[in-house]
Amino acid sequence: MRLFKKIMSADKAYVEKMLKLHEANRRKMETVTRVKITDSKILSEFYTPGIAEPCVAISKKKEDVYKYTNKGNIVAVISDGTAVLGLGDIGPEAGLPVMEGKCMLFKTFADIDAIPIMIDSKDPEEFIKTVKLISPGLGGINLEDIAAPKCFEIERRLRKELNIPVMHDDQHGTAIVLVAGLINALKLAGKNFKDIKVIFNGAGAAGTAITKMLLAEGCKNITIADRAGAIYRGRTDNMNSEKEELAKITNPENLKGKLDEIIKGADVFIGVSGPGLLTKDHIKSMAEKPIIFAVANPIPEIMPADAKEAGAFIIATGRSDFPNQVNNCLAFPGVFRGALDVHASDINDEMKMAAANCLANWVKEPTVDCIIPSAFEEGLAFKVGEAVAQAAIKSGVARKS
Repeated sequence: MRLFKKIMSADKAYVEKMLKLHEANRRKMETVTRVKITDSKILSEFYTPGIAEPCVAISKKKEDVYKYTNKGNIVAVISDGTAVLGLGDIGPEAGLPVMEGKCMLFKTFADIDAIPIMIDSKDPEEFIKTVKLISPGLGGINLEDIAAPKCFEIERRLRKELNIPVMHDDQHGTAIVLVAGLINALKLAGKNFKDIKVIFNGAGAAGTAITKMLLAEGCKNITIADRAGAIYRGRTDNMNSEKEELAKITNPENLKGKLDEIIKGADVFIGVSGPGLLTKDHIKSMAEKPIIFAVANPIPEIMPADAKEAGAFIIATGRSDFPNQVNNCLAFPGVFRGALDVHASDINDEMKMAAANCLANWVKEPTVDCIIPSAFEEGLAFKVGEAVAQAAIKSGVARKS
């Protein structure tokens, strides 16, 4: 975080430009009515007394709320501001610009109406209770920028206790896009999921979700490292319940040690940690045609030029100024579009995998500099939505076909 602030503050012209841009566009979002209230007749139909009729109908049959209101197209982007971008715990007010930006992407890419909601509490129980209390008017919930490990419990509880789709995008949006990119990267490298050795750096929200998706794809040899080194069965230093669970399902050789030791012979490196943590020597010690996903933002674990110089076959980052950007906006608009369209009660593993495969298949002829589509490719979010909707129907969580 200190490094991020130092680098961003160094470019004072850029900082000033961004602040002026957002000040000039502070009303970047608005509420727009599709029905124009131009006379007393329309007023009486869409307010009193006409509005009473759908109210009565919904009171008799609760699921008709989807029939008579916009519930089926509204997603709330909800955060407590405890893990914002590369800035960390900066509070709910400071996190609001990110949530507004996310809402803009929902509308731009998938025509979903989204509202930013900041919760001024670090207590998971208060957070969960608040979201449950406001859920009747929402079609879905996108959790955002919530610190680990409480983000896992918040998402798990809300998925269990609500009947609308809930997704923590920092976990699953990143996982969907990264797995899509890895599918194409392995094709180009002539490798497959069941035979590769994967090393993670970072055991937070994104790392945990990516790991579980890779295991579902048939990956058998995954080892995760955090600040204390490899996570292994029996480790006691810097552990929590989520890491204990990861230790049970990863690191089949029960490797111990720092990244320098465990990365030797690896086919894939996935960084969801911090800037500059992967070196050229690390890459040189990896297997033939090493694949690097250095997705820490805004500064990756290694810069693409350095990775290429060290022999990386494919390099992906989280940045838009380099090829192969792992950008969550490739996933969450389409995922929620599909979930909302079939009134899904959940966003399950089948739906996430369908999204990843759809993104991978969208790239008809992958190259080392194009393993992931661009978010601006026309119709992409709706194509992902179709795949997600079909997966929801097949897996039994859709209430509408």
